[in-house]
Amino acid sequence: MDTTQATPGAANGSAAVPLTLRRVAIDTYRENVAYLHRDCAVYRAEGFQALAKVEVRANGRRILATLNVTTDPRIVRCNELGLSEDAFAQLGGQGGDPVLVSQAEPASSIPALHRKIAGERLTADDFQSIVRDIAEHRYSKIELTAFVVACNQGELDREEVYFLTEAMSRVGRRLDWHERPVVDKHCIGGIPGNRTSMLVVPIVAAHGMLCPKTSSRAITSPAGTADTMEVLAGVELPMDTLSDIVREHRGCLAWGGTAQLSPADDVLISVERPLSIDSPGQMVASILSKKIAAGSTHLVLDIPVGPTAKVRSMPEAQRLRKLFEFVASRMNLTLDVVITDGRQPVGAGIGPVLEARDVMRVLENDPRAPIDLRQKALRLAGRMLEFDPDVRGGDGFAIARDILDSGRALAKMNAIIHAQGARPFDHNAPELARLSFEVMAGECGVVTSIDNHQLARIARLAGAPKVRGAGVDLLRKMGEAVAAGDALYRVHADFPADLDFARQAAARSSGYRIGGADEVPHMFVEF
Repeated sequence: MDTTQATPGAANGSAAVPLTLRRVAIDTYRENVAYLHRDCAVYRAEGFQALAKVEVRANGRRILATLNVTTDPRIVRCNELGLSEDAFAQLGGQGGDPVLVSQAEPASSIPALHRKIAGERLTADDFQSIVRDIAEHRYSKIELTAFVVACNQGELDREEVYFLTEAMSRVGRRLDWHERPVVDKHCIGGIPGNRTSMLVVPIVAAHGMLCPKTSSRAITSPAGTADTMEVLAGVELPMDTLSDIVREHRGCLAWGGTAQLSPADDVLISVERPLSIDSPGQMVASILSKKIAAGSTHLVLDIPVGPTAKVRSMPEAQRLRKLFEFVASRMNLTLDVVITDGRQPVGAGIGPVLEARDVMRVLENDPRAPIDLRQKALRLAGRMLEFDPDVRGGDGFAIARDILDSGRALAKMNAIIHAQGARPFDHNAPELARLSFEVMAGECGVVTSIDNHQLARIARLAGAPKVRGAGVDLLRKMGEAVAAGDALYRVHADFPADLDFARQAAARSSGYRIGGADEVPHMFVEF
């Protein structure tokens, strides 16, 4: 974990010159950054250099951070040490606390990193050492990038993927719920509106199975599960509170950022996403390490396949499935991989409020509920229910449908929402962003394709997920007939600039293609 107990031998000459801790309100995105004034006596005495790694200690705790040097006293004064938002939170102190700073020891795993850069195969011990140093923030952004690129270009073999997964799951907190099965569901991502987790969890929990769902916030997408759930309830919960909710209600839908599960993964993601690197090995290690650290014993994994999905073909999906299955088997995780339709967004809305609307309409059996979201959630929930030894194979879908149709899933979701801290929400009149425009069909025909990437980009340009009511409301799906001038989708934004950015992107490419019915691509689905 990033924060550990300070060791008596860690202090050096700087121990005699404590500084005053200052919070610097800068979001450095998963990188701990410390700030010193160039005229600071400690800076001169220690011989620090900008971008060097330093060790910061206060109140019996320590963190490692990258040093930035300033001459502006508005950022930090000569007697102060500033910390970025993440670093300040990890150190757990208060502004004004005495704090010590010293040179950090170099990462011991650098020789292993150099071997991987050279294309060598690494051992389990090598990966353990690298992951520990990454989680402790001993790597600079350049070193992190080198590791990510080396693993991507060299493409880890399946043993290396297992070594990386095992190392990532062991560094940080590891939960044990003291029962089996503990079930979870995960999608590899890339499909807007795919909020099946918010339906699967209450269905499975209503059946009585333990489903502690910790989800991520959006990084490059218009909404993550945590962003959408936050429209309905609080998601940033202390571990003790989260545990109590799971014990009482058999499930939760919370943000995983406070749990410190596989913290090295969070650091690696901060490099992978800007580089658009999502290699199979790193994807497997990221997903499975988080699930194992969260105490899951059984996992349903959704791999969507489509022209604009992460996985474009069935052979590619099958290769990825085999890699997931190999690593999961070595980690003693029971895995059921489901290959699903990824040709278009799931549901009708893209963006937190719009996706929450769709989820609640499905739970309430509203006739306006998106059929594709309902059916996909039922299939995935059915597969999870079949992890129950008392459920016969093939019966899960019917059980899931009964739980949803009877209102038991809605009751369970309402109980979880109340336990996590309910927020007012009316799916009949959701609080959408105040500005909007519609994108029209330019010709008659049938919707033959919808570009997942472009629709997600338009929703983000409109302000999602930071503006919860922003996003894209889909009015037509693939296979539907349209006439020239019919509305294909409606874009919602709160700020004129966001609306203009989204409008310009939609004008360049609407993300929709209109053609003949015979041009609709076949569905690659294997449930």
